[in-house]
Amino acid sequence: MAGLNLRFTDEELDALRERAAAEGRSMQTFAHDAVMAAINEHSRLFDEAADHVLKASAELNKRLA
Repeated sequence: MAGLNLRFTDEELDALRERAAAEGRSMQTFAHDAVMAAINEHSRLFDEAADHVLKASAELNKRLA
């Protein structure tokens, strides 16, 4: 499995450590899950925007076909 090194300020690392501990997870697991959630959210927002555009332009697309 591939890895990734991330750099944090001391304050950021402290915040990560505290948040992960508060949730009973390792910093690595917490950071991994946060990155994956951001990726999934971006994909969801893109899909919603694409659906909106397709619905909004459906009538025009019918007339142009």
